[in-house]
Amino acid sequence: MRLPVIAVHYIPIFTGGDYSKGLSDGGASMSLGLEREIVDQTTYDQNVETLRGMGIILPRIGYLADPVQQPGETIENLSSISPDAPDPGNLFRIHWFNNEHRKELVEIPEHIVLGTELTGVEAKIIVLFGNRFPMIRAHKLLAAYGCLVPKLLSGKFNVAEQCAVWPSTGNYCRGGIALSRILGCRGIAVLPEGMSDERFRWLENWSTDPSDIIRTPGTESNVKEIYDVCHKLSQDPNNVILNQFSEFGNYVIHRAVTGPALEHVFNFISESTPLHARAYVSASGSGGTLAAGDYLKERLDVDICVVEAIECPTLLYNGYGDHNIQGIGDKHVPFIHNVLNMDFVIGVSDRASDGLSLLFNTTVGRKYLAERTGMDQQRIASLGDLGYSAIANILGAVKYAKYMNLGPNDAVLTVATDGAELYATELGVLEKQFAGNKFDKLNAAEVFGRYLLGVTTDHMIELDRIGRERIFNLGYFTWVEQQSVSIEDFDSRRDPKYWDRLMEMVPIWDDMISTFNAS
Repeated sequence: MRLPVIAVHYIPIFTGGDYSKGLSDGGASMSLGLEREIVDQTTYDQNVETLRGMGIILPRIGYLADPVQQPGETIENLSSISPDAPDPGNLFRIHWFNNEHRKELVEIPEHIVLGTELTGVEAKIIVLFGNRFPMIRAHKLLAAYGCLVPKLLSGKFNVAEQCAVWPSTGNYCRGGIALSRILGCRGIAVLPEGMSDERFRWLENWSTDPSDIIRTPGTESNVKEIYDVCHKLSQDPNNVILNQFSEFGNYVIHRAVTGPALEHVFNFISESTPLHARAYVSASGSGGTLAAGDYLKERLDVDICVVEAIECPTLLYNGYGDHNIQGIGDKHVPFIHNVLNMDFVIGVSDRASDGLSLLFNTTVGRKYLAERTGMDQQRIASLGDLGYSAIANILGAVKYAKYMNLGPNDAVLTVATDGAELYATELGVLEKQFAGNKFDKLNAAEVFGRYLLGVTTDHMIELDRIGRERIFNLGYFTWVEQQSVSIEDFDSRRDPKYWDRLMEMVPIWDDMISTFNAS
């Protein structure tokens, strides 16, 4: 029997068109967070007056990239300000160089190097800690700042009169609410109802009105439901939607700040132990953190590996589903995700991240690890700096190391976007999955053997041109058909120069910040 012939149309990589249009003329791309000049002078003047009256100074992106080398830009007496208060001084802590207590600068961003005893692979897994950020103890505060600043400096957002809407799967909206409190404006958090209790408790303490916390149906992967709510909110002109999935400020600030922080850590470690950086691994999320990979590929020639839950394998198999790796999104391709620069897609199960969360954060689990691996108590305690998505990133790094047969002189870089403190109440729920509703030493051994030492290279794709284009094209259905992005803006992102040109915004925005502060 002859099989039917199926015609498949591959769209070639885009090389024509004016990809820089949105960067230079205030056209359609202005709605995607690429404001480079004042578009409403009256609103701009009001913003200057409002922030001056509150004594607020905005940090430049250049400062956030390396605050240790630019101490003159910081405000005085920062050490006296609580990192958990909605104080303007905490704007100068929106970077990776805070110490464990988040009060003082460190020369090298805090991190952990995971070795063979824990991971089962010879390569070094270098993990940057995101819970050193102020107020929300998560790196999404950086993304929120990157999305807000262009709107504030261009006069497209009136801080005294308009409401900032922060669509999120958890941490980004908390970052947005923290910034809203500092600026004295109303902020609305939009996030799935299934996120951790810790996130909602934080929001309840920081939001000025309970109605400003909007719980959408579903869990981590229900992003469209968030978009639907934002579409309704956008009908009111007083609401400004700051969508991390499509605002290029998210991409720009991570490539400008997170990328160099990772390079800084890698160079520091390599001084004593010469290493070859092989890959950068990050969960898909909003696409912003992945921008650090574009920086590291340019500087260190690494592969870029994207992690997602196999329970919702959007990039792997055009699949769908629910999962509990909170903070990584799913079921769509973010607009600011530079898909055509990816090298691998790596699937990780939420059963693994759930189980390892228990192993890393219970007395039984830590005692077992001490006995089994010989790790000292300080290093074991550092595992508490790893939230769900961090654990998923580490597992992705281990899978990559096994697939590539990496050796002891190789390194894989990744980030812990938040820490285990955001999931403490979920430990009891996870324990109920075990016999007797208790996680014991035998369970710890099983989890360690199955989800770390037993990691395999299943659910991985090493991408070629066709694979990258398949994923890129998948984004059409969200952004063009659902969210009304023009096909020209959608396709312009095929050109690698488009993403490089985005970084022209850093000196432009820094100059605008300096002018704004001096006004």
